[in-house]
Amino acid sequence: MSIQKVSVIGAGTMGNGIAHVFAQSGYDVTLIDVNPSQLERALANIAKNMDRQVSKGSLSESDKTAALGRIGTSTNIMEGSSSADLVVEAATENIDLKLEIFRQIDMGAPAHCILATNTSSISITRIAASTKRAGKVIGMHFMNPVPVMKLVEVINGYSTEKVVTNTVVELSKKLGKIPCEVNDYPGFIANRILMPMINEAIYSLYEGVAGVEEIDSIMKLGMAHPMGPLQLADFIGLDVCLSIMRVLHDGLGNPKYAPCPLLVNMVTAGNLGAKSMEGFYTYTAGSKDLVVSPQFRK
Repeated sequence: MSIQKVSVIGAGTMGNGIAHVFAQSGYDVTLIDVNPSQLERALANIAKNMDRQVSKGSLSESDKTAALGRIGTSTNIMEGSSSADLVVEAATENIDLKLEIFRQIDMGAPAHCILATNTSSISITRIAASTKRAGKVIGMHFMNPVPVMKLVEVINGYSTEKVVTNTVVELSKKLGKIPCEVNDYPGFIANRILMPMINEAIYSLYEGVAGVEEIDSIMKLGMAHPMGPLQLADFIGLDVCLSIMRVLHDGLGNPKYAPCPLLVNMVTAGNLGAKSMEGFYTYTAGSKDLVVSPQFRK
């Protein structure tokens, strides 16, 4: 299968990062979002991130201009995917939303088009079942920030055709990424291992075993993690962490995957981490200082 034109659905952090790497790698990209202002913000973010690459010498000014010129936008899923060879869905981690998006992509995209989802935990097989081309549905899970992180988790659904898997693996390599192929079980590999670790760190805080700074410092200094699990949870989004833990708990039926009550309460209260400026740490615009949130200070 030859991939020339790519549509990316969802112009948030992951969507604009995915559009960025495809355009920079020479592909024509249509970035799709129902919110026109979100598309404007996404294009501005892509330009800003490419400017950063130019300043570091990893991208030339002419290549930046060419890449930005390859990105078009649309507010209509069916129209925006009508000439795509590959569609990558990067919408919010909500099963009902994703199923509706895939029904629309299936109606709008050409018959040969591969339909990929950037989901971090939701069943590829369930998503594929909402279409009439289950064999052409696959997971293509990029890591954040997409232009920097090398991994792409390639997830085979129950019916995914081998030629589709091979195409996505080779495509990932052309993007300068390292694809790792896994099968469709709750959390796949990345989040099946990562999220219980984060959840256990939250339980350790909840049970008074140690404080926020101590938990993060132990994992950074003792395990050589670049970021502590509580800071990482803030960065990912506590609502996303909770959603993934619920997928693991529901899908595997094991009580060890039950989300920590503290995590549930924080999400209920709207403390979602960096994106809400309050999580395990308090965030201030323009500052990189880590400040523990008031409720967790000693």
